[in-house]
Amino acid sequence: MSTSSTVDRAFEVALYETGETALDTGASLLASDPAADAELARRGQEFVAAAWRRGWQPADVVRIVRRELDDVHVRLAAELIRAQRAHDGPRGPRWSAQLAGLPADAPPRTDRFSHATAVLELYRLLLRLPALEALDALDEPSRGPKSESRMLTRIRALLAKAEATGFPEEAEALTAKAQELMARHSVDEALLAAGAPSPGTPGACRIGVEPPYEQAKAVLLDAVATVNHCRAVWNEPLGFSTVVGFETDLEAVELLYTSLLVQATTAMTKAEAAQRAGGRKRTKTFRQSFLAAYAHRIGSRLAAAAGTQVTDDLLPVLASREVAVAGRLDRMFPETTTTRLRGVRDAAGWTEGAQAADRAQVEHRPPLG
Repeated sequence: MSTSSTVDRAFEVALYETGETALDTGASLLASDPAADAELARRGQEFVAAAWRRGWQPADVVRIVRRELDDVHVRLAAELIRAQRAHDGPRGPRWSAQLAGLPADAPPRTDRFSHATAVLELYRLLLRLPALEALDALDEPSRGPKSESRMLTRIRALLAKAEATGFPEEAEALTAKAQELMARHSVDEALLAAGAPSPGTPGACRIGVEPPYEQAKAVLLDAVATVNHCRAVWNEPLGFSTVVGFETDLEAVELLYTSLLVQATTAMTKAEAAQRAGGRKRTKTFRQSFLAAYAHRIGSRLAAAAGTQVTDDLLPVLASREVAVAGRLDRMFPETTTTRLRGVRDAAGWTEGAQAADRAQVEHRPPLG
């Protein structure tokens, strides 16, 4: 039997049949034919290339593999993605950043049967990936490489310090300064683009919204996106939200959402410890209600703060960009629904979450103009 025939037969049994022994039979065929290894790897690259054609990106594939399978499958997927890179052509800075963030460790090689089983499990998942909305506007090769601005480097450093400090007042000052820089950076970019001969167009990115309590996290992300002139659409089954906006604002959303999520988790852990010390044991409903309240209250605070950030003369520029974002969103998601909160059944958790949101670093700052 040729190596191609071995792989074909293994795929026919393991990928396209559903019997209890299908996977074992396919793995046995591959394990018994070492000469088929190269062809098996090549077929894996074809699955990855097909995922790209269906709108997936490297981070998306790694996220779904980690969500559905195990660490060994994540490493196998990363190895396939790196191997496919030579055939992909230029993709843009965000794609390159995702490649740089792939797990670096090679998958462990055990016995041939176990390895073949893991490979077939991964291929089963890749084969069944649904089509996603294309994020092509972010990956225009003509942009060339883009290095992180000095402003974003400062913002990132300030938020990292805010998350690490044990002093609420220091965290508040650091995050307020980071948000001030975000707002200034966004306005500067908007004014620069408005005066350019060919203004830029909105792009989109996907941000993981991981369990547990992913609905509250999705609402938090939606609030952060909205206040930063972006729009977010949550894909609950696949564990991410697609955020549509201009690149500078997308970067701000990623940074601020991540920082607030870290702050919320830290505050929730402390509040939960206090509840346990008081004899409370129902932690799941407490956490869910805590994060739901946090997301709800942060959304209100961000919305209130957003109204004070720009002067009247800047409103037309920002309004035109929001129209462009809405147009891109409508083209990508003709039937968009609003993320809603469910499962809030713990009064103490809601109260503690709302109080933590009030302490979060979202403050008024002088108007920018």
